[in-house]
Amino acid sequence: MARKNERRADALSHERIVDAAIEILDTDGENALTFRALSTRLATGSGAIYWHVRNKSELLGAATDGVVTRILADTADEASPRASITTTALALFDAIDARPWIGAQLAREIGQMATARILEVFGTQVRALGVPDRALFDATSALVSFVLGAAGQNAANAANARLHGNETDRTTALASVAHRWTELDPARFPFLHRIAAQVPGHDDRMQFLAGVDYLLAGIESRVSQQR
Repeated sequence: MARKNERRADALSHERIVDAAIEILDTDGENALTFRALSTRLATGSGAIYWHVRNKSELLGAATDGVVTRILADTADEASPRASITTTALALFDAIDARPWIGAQLAREIGQMATARILEVFGTQVRALGVPDRALFDATSALVSFVLGAAGQNAANAANARLHGNETDRTTALASVAHRWTELDPARFPFLHRIAAQVPGHDDRMQFLAGVDYLLAGIESRVSQQR
């Protein structure tokens, strides 16, 4: 009986379970990912799944790691450290925009494998920019925090728009926000008055790339000063 159970567990691989979990997450969201739903999709009992994955938290971590691993592999071959950082950052932004559950999971647990992979890739490229070891942690952390934070916030904004039924008219929604800003006291909120007109038509993706560019320019400037 033990050998029979072992053969069944081997037939239901960890990879198959993770792929099925990703399908559920992409189609129906994080709340829909249950061991019962996973068992139904895989046509197996929950016991066979528990052989490979202990709980939902571990399953979410494995699903996130699976997607992130593919993203990092696809963006590995760039001509320069700056190009590699920019390409990887944009790929993560797009992935989190398409799959908000990834952003939520990355924000939830700093010690997970997906985060380790992201830090390793960015850290290696930041070091290749010439950042000395004493500043490597600070520079890489600032970059990764911006990338994951901005991408996660963008995904959260989109999810909130869908929740309130106005995702199809983003410009109108942003125009309403900008209008409210212009009604604030300009003496107390001069910055908001200055940038309000840019808000309705701005491109989130281009704004994100601009932020990455500013960070990289700052890192490169600091490296030049230290030479």
